[in-house]
Amino acid sequence: ESPTKAKTIQRFLPADFVVRSSFGHVRDLPAKKIGVDTEHNFEPQYVVSIAARKKLAEIKKVLPKATKVILASDEDREGEAIAWHLVKALGLDESKNARPASLGEAGEKVKSKNFERIVFHEITKSAIERALQNPREIDMALVNAQQARRILDRLVGYELSPFLWRKVAKGLSAGRVQSVAVRLIVEREREIQAFKPEEYWSIEALLSKVIATPPWRGKQSRDSDANNGIAASSLDKLGTPRNDEFLATLIKQNNQQIPKLGLKTQAETQTIVDDLKDADWQVAQIEQKDTNKYPAPPFVTSTLQQDAVNKLRFSAKQTMQIAQQLYEGITLGQEGSVGLITYMRTDSTNLAQEALGAIGKYILDKFGQDYLPEGARIYKTKSKGAQEAHEAVRPTHIAFEPDKIKPYLTPQQYKLYDLIWRRTLACQMASAVINTLTVDVEAKKANGKNSYTFRANGSQIKFDGFLKIYDGRIQENILPPLVAKENLDLKELKPNQHFTQPPARFSEASLIKALEAEGIGRPSTYAPIISTIQDRNYVNKNEDRKFMPTEIGFTVNDLLVEHFPEVVDIKFTAHIEEDFDKIAAGAIVWTEVLKEFYEPFKKNLTAKYEEVKKQKQEPEPTDKACPNCGSPLVIRTSRFGKFYACSGFPKCRYTASLEEKNGQMENLYCPKCVEGKVVAKRTKRGKMFYGCSRYPECDFALWDKPTGEKCPQCGSPLVENKQGVKCSNKECGYKEKESASQIKD
Repeated sequence: ESPTKAKTIQRFLPADFVVRSSFGHVRDLPAKKIGVDTEHNFEPQYVVSIAARKKLAEIKKVLPKATKVILASDEDREGEAIAWHLVKALGLDESKNARPASLGEAGEKVKSKNFERIVFHEITKSAIERALQNPREIDMALVNAQQARRILDRLVGYELSPFLWRKVAKGLSAGRVQSVAVRLIVEREREIQAFKPEEYWSIEALLSKVIATPPWRGKQSRDSDANNGIAASSLDKLGTPRNDEFLATLIKQNNQQIPKLGLKTQAETQTIVDDLKDADWQVAQIEQKDTNKYPAPPFVTSTLQQDAVNKLRFSAKQTMQIAQQLYEGITLGQEGSVGLITYMRTDSTNLAQEALGAIGKYILDKFGQDYLPEGARIYKTKSKGAQEAHEAVRPTHIAFEPDKIKPYLTPQQYKLYDLIWRRTLACQMASAVINTLTVDVEAKKANGKNSYTFRANGSQIKFDGFLKIYDGRIQENILPPLVAKENLDLKELKPNQHFTQPPARFSEASLIKALEAEGIGRPSTYAPIISTIQDRNYVNKNEDRKFMPTEIGFTVNDLLVEHFPEVVDIKFTAHIEEDFDKIAAGAIVWTEVLKEFYEPFKKNLTAKYEEVKKQKQEPEPTDKACPNCGSPLVIRTSRFGKFYACSGFPKCRYTASLEEKNGQMENLYCPKCVEGKVVAKRTKRGKMFYGCSRYPECDFALWDKPTGEKCPQCGSPLVENKQGVKCSNKECGYKEKESASQIKD
């Protein structure tokens, strides 16, 4: 299904093999009608797209010369469906009397002497040869699982979207899974809006040893320390003591634990601070132990996307695009095109025995026996619907170190490959050993009634293990050498005011984690879900790259929750996902799943057309005037969000983006006519661009945002995008080293 994949496979095969690409699906439901016969068992009406006709014609030209056709699309449900559609489109199925395969029973196989189906987890010579030796039939259970998802999503989208057009606003659309994702974001936002911060206080004591320790201690001194109960982890490898000062936090009053929100007022806190000013401070108890920190499992799709968001600032969509490139093949000089990672859409944490052996040998050769655990680590797959025959995302050759192949990769490819390579290597390395130290300090006046317990926690890496190559986010806090009943000096008491925090908004990483935890979506759907809810303007990202619902997102969500609860019900959506898994396993018939959902949904939809009144959205008045006719500007709402519009519509059709700066629209004049102002607009497909407010009299337009400055080399307008500030004249090529937004980031 991919030309890059075809190119990589071709170099592993003899000359009598011809490898061609279908460029994805060759048949699909029609774009301009629903394409599903709900009266006749949900029979899909597939059509061949115009783009696919040319590709099919090219494939058909070589078919007469072929003795065998081998279908090598991806190993998941989408790939199985592509293979089946190719069989139908190319006429490879010989069963003339068989009923349509689209109505095939669960577990049915499609076979013919004219074709074979092969699957593989990685695009390497050994994997391709192994697959060719073990062909199989097309699995209609997998095909039907894909069909069920595709048809159900089509029914919901095509039936529900016109309802939104009539009751809310034209151009809106609703989707089965993405509507649940929007609901999660809307409900989180309402939690934040309803949250009332609660004040609480804590008290920290800055303490130090009474007598400073000499700056150097030899082996004899360290042995003496150990005999006297001094914590070994408080000394560095050379025996040099750390700083003699450390912080401890109040945890008990008169041996009673103080809850996190126990100190509620400044006055209450100050009373304790005053009581502690003349207290004697002494080490009450020291507890030291070693704890093992285990490496994380190898990547599955969801964890790869989450780590790439958090560590590389990649979007889920960007992550999958780059991973696809690494999977399909990268040209490595004389090596030719090489598939660098295994298949990236997976929910299995399994690693092949061959891979485990290679990884273990690499660790032993590179780091030594201490870094290799006694046996290979086997991780339990958490996902309910995971296919254990699949593998985790890993490098195809662990010997391809990131820095060795860096010259052949783009910066983004290198970063993602490095992340996958390190995670895979780390998952088979020895655990890190962390020495933890808990010190309780008692504070009490000689004649006082009250006693107070403060606690300091220290940690130090004793053996780095897998941390040698993978960031485990271990923050060391090394305490000075201390012994039980040692007296301490109080340097400072620090009362700290805190406020409870509202729930955090979802980032791409945390939203994927939430969807996975709820059982919503599968490896192939996480990235499309996140892209769709942004493309439809139901949510936006704030400056912290966190999701916030738009006004239209709130409106559509509330309507769906009230009138179509089954569409946005989290548990019900998870139940449907489980049904898809059962279809894929051949356990249930796919048309029954569609029937169970569609019949009550259609009945409810028909009733709601009569019951629900149109949601009126009155324009908001503003104090601004239309630059074209002078009439007052108002704020209206479309599927793309709020925008400025002239109140004189339809006589005046002026519109402008609602982008504001210090409460005012940006005062940037059009560089072409110098009369109109530069305004942000959207194409019919919703893509942002910048044009003149005097359009159509002035046709100035740019995709990137003008800065208001001119290029110092050619005088053309300078524009700014994510990469920085550059000249809008492509022939000029001028770029500034660093943009204001980059400095801010």
